[in-house]
Amino acid sequence: MKHVAALTAVLALRAACEREQRRFDTPGAFAQAQAETGIPAERNPFEANAYAVAQGKRLFRWYNCNGCHANGGGGMGPPLMDATWRYGHEPRQIVETILQGRPNGMPAFAGRIPEDQAWQLAAYVRSMSAQLRADVLPGRSDALSTGEPELRRDPVPPRAASAPAGQ
Repeated sequence: MKHVAALTAVLALRAACEREQRRFDTPGAFAQAQAETGIPAERNPFEANAYAVAQGKRLFRWYNCNGCHANGGGGMGPPLMDATWRYGHEPRQIVETILQGRPNGMPAFAGRIPEDQAWQLAAYVRSMSAQLRADVLPGRSDALSTGEPELRRDPVPPRAASAPAGQ
């Protein structure tokens, strides 16, 4: 009887360990994640993966997005932690902004970064205004920061902004 109880406990623990799959290879990871989760192309399967959101946070720093967006609070570029989203708050719209760029300052990164990384960046950008589930939000920064970690921020429901003049 002890063996059955021990085997049951081991199987239960093994099942609990598979809560989240972490992909360390990025080529094709977006397409693979879509196929595995059945999430349509308009949605971002990386938004349900804490590792992918953390990778997006790292890429945000590596690609110097802070230079214009000032850790999400806005500077030369628009803020990413408020309710107003000039070009849309949906994952596909954010990826289009990253890859195609926008007038008046946002450079296009298509051909410079893999599409998988653009989707990871989009997941992180949405986490800045707490639009993702709490269990996938980054809890702390790897660098010194004066801002609150994404995990501690209050959700900010996005709303569409009026289009800039001449657009």
